[in-house]
Amino acid sequence: MRLLLGVVAGCLMMMVAVSPCFAQTPEEKGLAIAMEADQRDQGFGDSRADMLMTLRNKHGQESRRAIRSKTLEVADDGDKSLSIFDTPRDVKGTAFLTFSHKVGDDEQWLYLPALKRVKRISSRNKSGSFMGSEFSYEDIASQEIEKYTYKYLRDEPMAGHDCFVFERYPVDTNNSGYTRQVVWMDKDQYRVWKIEFFDRKSSHLKTLIFKGYQQYLNRYWRADELQMVNHQNGKSTTLLFSNYRFQTGLSDRDFNKNSLKRAK
Repeated sequence: MRLLLGVVAGCLMMMVAVSPCFAQTPEEKGLAIAMEADQRDQGFGDSRADMLMTLRNKHGQESRRAIRSKTLEVADDGDKSLSIFDTPRDVKGTAFLTFSHKVGDDEQWLYLPALKRVKRISSRNKSGSFMGSEFSYEDIASQEIEKYTYKYLRDEPMAGHDCFVFERYPVDTNNSGYTRQVVWMDKDQYRVWKIEFFDRKSSHLKTLIFKGYQQYLNRYWRADELQMVNHQNGKSTTLLFSNYRFQTGLSDRDFNKNSLKRAK
């Protein structure tokens, strides 16, 4: 699937370069944009970061959670990721492991120290809330391009950048919590600045805003802040990232569901 999409997108971009008059369909242009963004982020190997999650209810009351995250790039498949909760005490030791896949269902496991057991997250529950936040299990998994079809909509300024605006539609229509997502991505570095999420009734459910991008290894861009606002329940979740490190020597051994209980 990745090879096929790569060939298609490559041909599209070559035809555009050869013939400025070549007219892409909105679907072809949307796919080409997604392919370029994916290509630019390949090769980082692995990364670690510290994360502060702030939950806000509709009355503005807040609670915070300190999390460490690890990510491993997997050749010809989706990324593997591990999140470990350090505070507060009631969630300390909770660990969440994801094996994202380009084709087929992602695999996700949650270790709950209070129960001393690993719980597998069903693909039917991918729209469920991740640890009480406004991010779903679906949002937490890496956003592989094969999980969507695409349609370019327009160009529009966003956060001081000239952006592509395109829609992406989940391939897994049975289990996804969304009918579509509208994405704002800048033309210079192919960084996402905003995503609007529409629920299974096609109503505007959530908006995700990206802020404070930093570049690492002279190539890879990561946002320092992600804010997800739920327009239907009035709640929000902010993720603040710090201490990013890349190519730290992580391997498959660090992403083993059997060692979730010992994750440190």
